Amino acid sequence: MTAEIIEPVGFAEYGGLESDCPARLAVDLFGNSWLTVIVYTLREGPMRPVQLRGAIGGISRKMLNQTLGRMLAMGLLERRRYAEAPPRVEYSLTPAGRDLLIPIFALGEWADRHGDAVRTALYGDLDD
Repeated sequence: MTAEIIEPVGFAEYGGLESDCPARLAVDLFGNSWLTVIVYTLREGPMRPVQLRGAIGGISRKMLNQTLGRMLAMGLLERRRYAEAPPRVEYSLTPAGRDLLIPIFALGEWADRHGDAVRTALYGDLDD
């Protein structure tokens, strides 16, 4: 089996992975595990915070609110507030947020193909 050559995406020269490099921004996004989980969870449409927490599981209300706020500031989410009593809020992905699904799905495919081998390399054969 021959390895497929994958060409990197062409970016303007930034020098290494300096703070203004788009590649560093992408790596930083994936460094926040909750951010990618929230993007994946919102893939099918808007959700309320309580729905997000229920679908994700294991995320505290505080962490969810912090991550949603960060994602709003980054332009990855839209927040819609309905004038109801009690007020209702929904979050949905912006076009930039939806585009993050492409590398998230690619990473999921990689994990499906190689996760067992990596786990075995790290922890040995767990069936022993």
